[in-house]
Amino acid sequence: MGLLSRMSTVVKAKMNKIVDDAENPNETLDYAYEKQLESLRRVRENVTKMVTAKRMLMSQADKAKKDIVAIDARARKAMELGREDLARMALQHKQTSLLQLEGLDSQVYDMELEQEKLTQMQQRLQAKVSAFKTKKEVIKAQYSAAQAQVRIGSALSGLSEEMGDISLAIERAEGKTEKMKAKAGAIEELAEAGVLDDFTDRSDPIGRELAQLTAAANVDDELAALRSSLPTAEKKSLGDGE
Repeated sequence: MGLLSRMSTVVKAKMNKIVDDAENPNETLDYAYEKQLESLRRVRENVTKMVTAKRMLMSQADKAKKDIVAIDARARKAMELGREDLARMALQHKQTSLLQLEGLDSQVYDMELEQEKLTQMQQRLQAKVSAFKTKKEVIKAQYSAAQAQVRIGSALSGLSEEMGDISLAIERAEGKTEKMKAKAGAIEELAEAGVLDDFTDRSDPIGRELAQLTAAANVDDELAALRSSLPTAEKKSLGDGE
C-alpha cells in the first residue's frame, strides 16, 4: 500500500506539472469570466421571470377587485328590487373573491420580497463581475508583458551565445590576418634583398632561360674583373689573343 500510495502521488504530481505547463492564464481567466457572465445571465433571467409572474398576479388581483366592485353593485341592486336572496348569493360570491384577492396580494408581496433579493444578488454579482473583468485585463496585460520579457531575455541569451561564437571567429580571423601580414612583410623584405631572384628552376622554360642569361652575365662580369686586375702588357696580349 505504501508503494502504491507513493506511485499515485508521483503520477498526480506529474499530471499536475503537465496541466500547469499546458495551462494558458489568459484562456483560464477568459473562461472564468464567461462562467461569471453565465451566472449573471441566469440571475437576470430569474428576475425577469419573477417580475413577469408578479405582474400576472397583480393583473389577477386587479380583476378580482373589479369583480368585487361589480358584486357590490349587483347586491345593492338586488336589495333595491327586494331580492334579498340574490343579494345574499352575491355577497357570498364577494367573500370568495375577497379571499382570492387576499391570497393574490399575499403572493404579490412574497414575490416582491423575492424580487428584491434577486435584484440585490444581481447587483452584487454585477459588481463582482465588473471587478473581475478589470482584474482579469490587468493580469492578462501583466502576463503578456512577462511573456515579452521572457522572449526578449531568450533572444538576448541566444544573441550572447552567437556573439561569443562571432568573437571567437573574429579572433581567429584577426590571428590569421596578422600571420598573413607577417608573411607578406617577410616576402617583401626578401624580395627587396634579392633573395627571391632565383631562376634555377629547370622545369620552367622561362626560368631556364633566365638562369642562362644570368650565368652569361656573371661570366662577363668575372672576365671584366680579371681583365682589370692584370698588368697592361698582359691585358694587351690577352686582347690580341682574343
